[in-house]
Amino acid sequence: MSSWKKAAKANQKTHKERHQPEARKHLGLLEKKKDYKKRADDYHEKGETLKILRKRTLDKNRDEFYFHMVNSRVKDGVHHEITKEVEDTPEQLKLMHSQDIKYVNMKRIIESRRINRLQSELHMTDVADSTPNTHIFFVDEGEEKDFDLAKRLDTHPKLLGRKSNRPRLSDLDKMKLPDVDKNTIAEMKKKKKRIYKEIARRIEREKELTVIQQKLEMKRHLQDAKVLKPKRIKKGSKNSAPVYEFPYVRKK
Repeated sequence: MSSWKKAAKANQKTHKERHQPEARKHLGLLEKKKDYKKRADDYHEKGETLKILRKRTLDKNRDEFYFHMVNSRVKDGVHHEITKEVEDTPEQLKLMHSQDIKYVNMKRIIESRRINRLQSELHMTDVADSTPNTHIFFVDEGEEKDFDLAKRLDTHPKLLGRKSNRPRLSDLDKMKLPDVDKNTIAEMKKKKKRIYKEIARRIEREKELTVIQQKLEMKRHLQDAKVLKPKRIKKGSKNSAPVYEFPYVRKK
């Protein structure tokens, strides 16, 4: 019987929906049943959604409060989410969740010692020379025009801009400077620049470790304060730990 049904369907006529007549082509495509079905389903779906929203609006309590009201606003008829500032960076969260305060303090001390060692090698002469000099010389009245700073300091005029490594003229005559070619000077400048970049990178790392250590310490103090909760004075950020005011507790 099933094979007969299949064979009977093979010779059936294929019914096609009529096309848009030539006289009505200016009206656009003729809507078929499948197009009507999609349009009808969409219309009924939107109607059901409006019915549900209307019911929710009628059943809503005007005095109801939920915490998302604090974090959202409606401006000019458009709903906006209030984005909060992220207090911790992903690197800080990863380190705080995986390590304890002793490890962070140890890494901070290591970075601080490396910074001091690198600064002692360079003596930070370039930084010292870049800051303005505020030294004041007192002269008698009428001697301002004839005052010679290089003569007063007993040094060469080209060395007046230095704050360190400024030898006197008598010492310059005794000094024997080695012959240094341009390639050696360029290598020395390149090495000095590389060390300065490493110092700057390690200073930033030490600051970040300091912030992480302060946040961990504050978290530990907050866990200890179980009875009297402290009052938050300043919210924490990526570059600083939160500030709390703890109530005074008299020790027995």
